[in-house]
Amino acid sequence: MPRMLDVGDDVRAEIGDEEADRLLAGENAPGSYDCTSCRTPGDSEQERTSTVLFIGDETAVLAFAHATCLPSQIVQVSEEQLQGAVRSITGEDGTGLAEGIPGPGEGTPDQAVLGVTSGLVLIDGELRPALVVEPTGAIARPGSAPGGGDDFLSLLVEQGFTPVASLDGVPPVLHGWSVLLAMGQLHAVLQPGTGGGAPVAWWQAHHPLQVTDAWRAAANKLQTVLLFAAPVGSIGRQPREDVLRGALDRAAEHGRLVAAAMPLAGT
Repeated sequence: MPRMLDVGDDVRAEIGDEEADRLLAGENAPGSYDCTSCRTPGDSEQERTSTVLFIGDETAVLAFAHATCLPSQIVQVSEEQLQGAVRSITGEDGTGLAEGIPGPGEGTPDQAVLGVTSGLVLIDGELRPALVVEPTGAIARPGSAPGGGDDFLSLLVEQGFTPVASLDGVPPVLHGWSVLLAMGQLHAVLQPGTGGGAPVAWWQAHHPLQVTDAWRAAANKLQTVLLFAAPVGSIGRQPREDVLRGALDRAAEHGRLVAAAMPLAGT
């Protein structure tokens, strides 16, 4: 029986027309699957299903997701993370694909993890949906010697983020970047692919993160999400949005905050 599969143009280009047509005809596609996003069961014979192609340096893994959770797309991850996913698929560690592909830094215990907090921030008289990113440790420039300092902010400025001295205005839009929201859950922050290719995940949720109804409503209204980033120890996990705003203000005053506005992808 033909499957209710969505195969995106970028995925088709990567796997080839012949393989894509076999998937659509139901020859190689599974009937039931565990969604790579929400990790609940799906059935490609009964509901729209997206093909998601995870690509590492040497390995590629084709996974499936509810179309309501994720669109068909290519996601580039490190080879180490992808091998972890392959081990999970073959049953070596008992976890699902979504757990086998962690967010940046979660693959090795001595590597910093990007912590992400969502909240509404009042700017120019309007509550705006924001994400605050703070690593659990110092972020070194690739190839630098261990203990060489924290290059997190300078790396982001090189990517186009803007240093923030105060939260008096909305930061500029960072073109090519976007925030992926699906079914009220935060899935990823996407950045442009190399050479004009498909967007890749700069940060990907280990498990989709739930956002509040108010945050989601503001994001859908403005179609823009603000992303603030600060080095380890600058913000912390704050229990309320007013306390979070105070922490952001202090980080900005001390030159420890960068920001960008990004289009919302999804709903």
